[in-house]
Amino acid sequence: MKIGPKYKIAKRLGAPIFEKTQTQKFALSAARVGRVRKGRPAQMSDFKRQLIEKQKMRFSYGITEKQLRKYVDEAVLKSAHPTIFLMGRLESRLDNVAYRLGFAKTRRMSRQMVSHGHFKVNGKKLTVPSHQVKTGDIISVRDGSRSSGLFTGGEEKTTTGVPSWMKFDPKSLEGSVTGVPTYEPTETLFDPEQVLEFYSR
Repeated sequence: MKIGPKYKIAKRLGAPIFEKTQTQKFALSAARVGRVRKGRPAQMSDFKRQLIEKQKMRFSYGITEKQLRKYVDEAVLKSAHPTIFLMGRLESRLDNVAYRLGFAKTRRMSRQMVSHGHFKVNGKKLTVPSHQVKTGDIISVRDGSRSSGLFTGGEEKTTTGVPSWMKFDPKSLEGSVTGVPTYEPTETLFDPEQVLEFYSR
């Protein structure tokens, strides 16, 4: 998915949703903009607020509008708790799981690694970033990719930052899904309930 100027997008949305904006420079710039704007802040409409939250979610996970709409429709139709269902769908994407396990520094990089066939799920090579992993699935590095610079020094990786619903073995470069994704509002840069409201209009 092609994305425009990340710095400008992040400033417009008011959140460091890209890796290059998760820096002190971006934080200082955002604070400076806030000081420059004087007077009474303009009232934000519900639609604009929901649109911004939707864009934050979409750019955070690097998915298209069509993909996000599909996830939202599934959440509304299949669950009595659409917020948890939606976040579970996003977190269970193979590219996100590889990122959460520490194989890549960013979701964008992880998505490229999956597309290039570097990973196996339950022993089978997969190249579909949107593949939904399930409890019990084993995610490992393909044998032919282990010598790649992307994975050398894997034994130095740690399990710090790996969510509680997954386990990771740095020595074998193998991770497993031990439960279902959990949603913690304080850990996201967006409000999924606002996203659901946007699509319910």
